[in-house]
This record gives sequence, structure tokens and C-alpha cells, in this order.
Amino acid sequence: MSAPQEAASAPQRSATFREVFAVREFRPLFGTFLLSTAGDELARVALTVLVYQRTSSPLLTALTFAIGFLPWLLGGPVLSALADRLPRHRVLIAADTTRAVLLGAMAIPGVPLPALLVLMFLVALCTPPFESARSALMADVLEGDRYAVAISLTNISLQLAQVMGFLLAGALVTALDPSAALLVDGATFAITALWLTRGLQRRPAPLAEGERRSLLQDTGEGLRFIGRTPRLLAIVSILWIATLFGYASEGVAAPLVYELGEGTTALGVLLAANPLGVTIGGLVIARLVAPGRRERLVVPLVVLSLAAVLAAGLVGQYGAPGLGTFAAVVALLFVSGLGASWLIPLNVSFVQAVPSAFRGRAFGVAVSGLYGVQGIGMLAAGLLAEGFAPAEVVAVAGGLGLVAVAPCLVGYRRTQGHRLQGHMAVDDPAAGPSTS
Repeated sequence: MSAPQEAASAPQRSATFREVFAVREFRPLFGTFLLSTAGDELARVALTVLVYQRTSSPLLTALTFAIGFLPWLLGGPVLSALADRLPRHRVLIAADTTRAVLLGAMAIPGVPLPALLVLMFLVALCTPPFESARSALMADVLEGDRYAVAISLTNISLQLAQVMGFLLAGALVTALDPSAALLVDGATFAITALWLTRGLQRRPAPLAEGERRSLLQDTGEGLRFIGRTPRLLAIVSILWIATLFGYASEGVAAPLVYELGEGTTALGVLLAANPLGVTIGGLVIARLVAPGRRERLVVPLVVLSLAAVLAAGLVGQYGAPGLGTFAAVVALLFVSGLGASWLIPLNVSFVQAVPSAFRGRAFGVAVSGLYGVQGIGMLAAGLLAEGFAPAEVVAVAGGLGLVAVAPCLVGYRRTQGHRLQGHMAVDDPAAGPSTS
């Protein structure tokens, strides 16, 4: 799943992809993101298969898949504040260099499974500051609708990178051992660190030395800013709840595939269905829907994404194991991905209320919750799958998600006129130090 990012001003016309790629610094930010994403999916599937083969435990398998998201929940808002306190290009380069070294250690043959999981957690701990710095830096180098189009392009390409990573993982894990997959992932981070070093302009830290407080104080400012803005509260609620239930099925993907009578290669196909749907849905929204109309699509798309998850679980539960049922489940997860392109118009709504000074912190809070609930959803799905069939768990996730997200969608509609009020609060000196 992709994260919300900050936009500049409201677009007057749609920019083109060519105009976006004409910005020199966008190219390394974009290319390194896709390269590392594909490598991460390859490593994640490799470890997931390894754990399930060794333990046959859905819960431990879900833990392996979710561990990459948990650092956002445990320390994401605090670590994301580094993107406002340090030069953002240095944060990006240091994070990727660290991940390359850790993955190289994971690729050493014979590393015990507990040590692999600890190292994977440390790798994931580098993600919050990296993603916050990358998102904030994109807003620094892109202006106007170039930024809005870049958001769409990044989300679409992210899904394609996940599709390729999952499909490649399913094939490679069948032919190679997990250590080879981890080594490939480590190589991608070494390449991206070098690319960022050569391609990014050197900029000072956004916050001067005298403006800095403790990391906890900076984090608290980001939380208070979101908490007092009704529009942001509604948007973040949709983001977290729809993600919590919409992606819980990934935590039981391996047990579900085996329940449907398929093998390891099919696991990559199943996991690729959702991001492929998001890719196509994102292309339609980015190129065929006028900027002023995208916001209206959020509610129906959220409903579609969760209803398709519910249907996929029911088909998997009541259909006979075999290729036909598996194909139907994959098709429904693809439809869920089409609906999950709600993230693109929701991005625009989110960022219109976020001023430049809060980019790193507001992004960190929103995405910490985003990735945190993904991890919680996957772990909860794995825990339920210890006593229930994986397809039943998927159906329950879709049904509960529809119920839970309904009040958030109502709040989103009711706060559509609060956008300017949020900006006025930011610009008002009387609003307090957290809005400076």
C-alpha cells in the first residue's frame, strides 16, 4: 500500500508526465523509490515463504509480512521528525546505506530465523525518516500541478513495482533460496544510495538550529495540528480504517493460497492482484478525471475496495478448491485494487491543509498510522486464521471494514468546506507556536 504526500497549490490545469520528469531532482527520487520497493517485495515474499515452510503457522507468517510496517507504529512519528531537523538529502542517503548493510548481513547463509526477523525490523526502522524526507523533498522540487501529477505517477508506479516484485518473488523463490532474494534487495539499496548521492542538490535542514526542540516536542506539534483540523481528522480516519481492513488479507495470503490448492508461484499472483488494480485505477484517475472531480470519487471507491474484499473471502470460502476459485478470488482482489485508488484523490485533500513547515511531521503522523494499521491488520488476520479458515478471515475483514469506515466517509463529506478554515488556522499567528 502507498502513503499520502504533500502537495503544493491547487492545480489550475493538469500537468503532463513529461513536465514532471523534466525536473532533474525528481528523477532520482522517483527511480530509487521504485527500485527499492521492488526489492523489498521480493525479500518480504521470500521470508514469508521461508517462515511458513518451517513453522506452518499462519500467525508467524503474518508476523513476518507485517514486521515491515510495525516500526511506523512504534516510532514513526518521532523518526519522521528527522526529515524537518536534518538536511533531507542526507536522511535519504543514510537510510539507504544502512539498509544495504543490514540486508547484506541477512543474506549470509545460515542466519537463524529469529535473527533474520530482528534484522528485518531494523531495516524497516529506516523507512519512516526516509519516506518523510522523500515526500517533503518532492514538494520542495515540484510546483503547482506537477506535484499533484507526481503523486499520481508515484502511486501508480509504486503499484507496478509491487506487482513486478511479487511476481518476480513467486518465480525466484521457487528457483532460488531466500538468501539470494535478500542479497538482491540489499543491492537495490546500495544502488539507490549512490544514485541519490549523485542526483540530489544539497539543501540545509528546514528547521534552523534555534527552532529545533526535542523529537518528542516536534512530534507532538504534528499530532496537535492534525487533531485540531476537522478536515484532516476525517481524511486520516478514512486512510487508517480503510487500510486496516482492506489489506488485512495480505497477512494470510500464503495460507489462503494453499487452502485454494495452489503453490508458491500462485502466491505472487495473488499478492500482485491488488496493486495491479490500483495501477489501472490510478491511471484512469490521473489522466481521464479532471482535477476538480477527483475528490468526489473517494467515497464510492472506498466502498468498492472493501466490498470486493468481502466478496473475495466469500468466494474463497464457499468455492471448491481449484484453479477456477483461485482465479475468481484474484479477480475480486484486482477489483479491490481498482477501488483502492481512492488514495490518489485523498492525497490531494490531505495535503491542502498541510503547510510547508509541517510537511515532515504531518506526513509522519499520517503514514505512521497507515503502516501501523497495516501491520495490526495483518497480525489480527494471522491470529484469526489460527482458528478459522483464511477465506473466512478475508470475508470478515471486508465486512467489518465497510461498517467501520461508514462514519468516516460521512465526516469526510461534511468537512469538505473546512479546507480554507484549516489554512487560516495555519497562517494565524494567534494560533500558537505549533502553527508557525
